[in-house]
Formats: sequence, C-alpha cells, structure tokens
Amino acid sequence: MAELLVIRHGQASFGADDYDVLSDLGHQQAEAVGALLREMEWVPDRLVTGTLKRQVDTLSSMGFVDAPEQHAGFNEYDFGDLLKARFKGNIPHPVTADRKTHFRTLRETVFEWQDAAFEGASETYAEFAARVEAARAFACDTGAKRVLVISSGGVIGQMTSVALGAPNRQMMHLNLQIKNTACTRFMFSGAAFSLNEFNATPHFMTPAGAGLLSYS
Repeated sequence: MAELLVIRHGQASFGADDYDVLSDLGHQQAEAVGALLREMEWVPDRLVTGTLKRQVDTLSSMGFVDAPEQHAGFNEYDFGDLLKARFKGNIPHPVTADRKTHFRTLRETVFEWQDAAFEGASETYAEFAARVEAARAFACDTGAKRVLVISSGGVIGQMTSVALGAPNRQMMHLNLQIKNTACTRFMFSGAAFSLNEFNATPHFMTPAGAGLLSYS
C-alpha cells in the first residue's frame, strides 16, 4: 500500500484584503510540520498542491524546494462567492467582522449549498465534489509510495467523508475540525483507498508547539 499524506495549509490572513497569504504564524506552523516529517524520516517521492498561494507557500516553508505538481481540484471552495450567492450580494456585516458569526454562517451556507438551496454560485457542490475526486485520483495515479499533498480544510473534509462513506453533511463537520497544518493520511493501492489517520498534529504536542495551534 502507498501513502497519501494530505496537509492543510498554514494559517492564512483572516479578515485581510487578501486571505490567500500565510500569516507569520502560518509560516511557523509549516516549518514545524516540515521539521517533524524530517525527524520521522518521512520523505515524499511526489509533491502536489492546489494552485492557491497559501498552499504553495506552506510547502515552501516546510522546507521543500522542488516545484510541486499542481491540481486545481485541491483548491478550497470559494466561501466568499457562496456568501454573495446566498445573500444576493448583501452579506451581513457581522459575517465578515465577527469570527464566531463567520464560522456559524460558513456551516449554514455550506449545508444550503449542498442542498442546492440557492443559485448563482460559480461552482455547485456536485462540481466541487467531482473536482476533489479528480484531484484525489490524480494524486493516486502514480508509482510513488509516499505522496505529499498540501490542500485546504473543505477539500480534506470532502475526501475524508467520501473515504468513510459518510453523508454529505459530514464533510462540513470534519472541515470545521481541521487544524492548520494538520496531517490526514490515506492508504491506497489500485482502486482501494482508505482513511488511516485524521487531523493529526503531533508537531503541536509540546509546550512550545501548543502555541502554534490555530483553526483558521
């Protein structure tokens, strides 16, 4: 069996004009998980990211200098676009200004998206699910034994939910649990694909590492 290790990007810039930029903490988180992999002598023989800057920069800050392969299927869904579609362009101010309201609205909006309860989004949930599956198949179509992917929380939640045969709603429940630079490991061989480990952060399980923990 081969391993597919999917790591969520480091902390991005919540509330900033450009979310798709790692914060200083995000770079530190990436450095920590990269150091852990080297300490464990876990050396990937294939590198893959989405096309988002925060994903590519996470891999770089982990200490990997080789250019990765990229697949846009590993990109996060566009929550800002979903909000505009759900609220018809008039997004309530607390949704963007208050963190608790933001994530509560995120959950509700994704549930409605899954139910096709509003129109106007640039991507349907079915299209999102299909591109994530295409990206997973791309990453597993290889002779490599250790594949490292840098992706995002929604994608990891979707991959995990499908691997478990769980209902669609489970994707979002998992998404909201995933920590920045958390490791989710799958095993694969041919058509076989299964979850081995979810949302692991051993690089935060020290007094010094505990201060690096974040979810967004």
